[in-house]
Amino acid sequence: MTSIMPCLWIDDRIDAAIDFYTATFRTARVVEVVRPEPDRPAFTAVIELENQRFMLLNGGPEFPFTEAVSFVIDCDGQEEVDYFWNRFVGEGGEESQCGWCKDRFGLSWQVVPRQLTEALAGPDREGADRAMQAMLKMRKIIVADVQKAYAGE
Repeated sequence: MTSIMPCLWIDDRIDAAIDFYTATFRTARVVEVVRPEPDRPAFTAVIELENQRFMLLNGGPEFPFTEAVSFVIDCDGQEEVDYFWNRFVGEGGEESQCGWCKDRFGLSWQVVPRQLTEALAGPDREGADRAMQAMLKMRKIIVADVQKAYAGE
């Protein structure tokens, strides 16, 4: 069976990245770690986050992450949005617009509540437009504000 696995070029903090990502996601595990020597940092690792495998490569600082690639987290409600936002931004990352943020390794994430997706795809097109306009003014997505905008409140 063919599979596709993203490879994340980590700048020499691979062991910290393994720990951070596997501690952040509720369903996470380390699949494999390759170390050139037992006391040295990992060279590569495969981790699984929410059933998606990622390869991490200890490649050095030559190729930093950019916003051209991001990973979307489909959240269910404000509590889950807050959890991921606080983990990424609150622990050395930075926030951006419309639910986008970077973690402390510079990797971009889109923290998106299902309620936003539902509002944007809802049958009330004017409500969807209002929800979109509300979202465009946000950094972290606030579910209640999106829902109020959709309802015209």
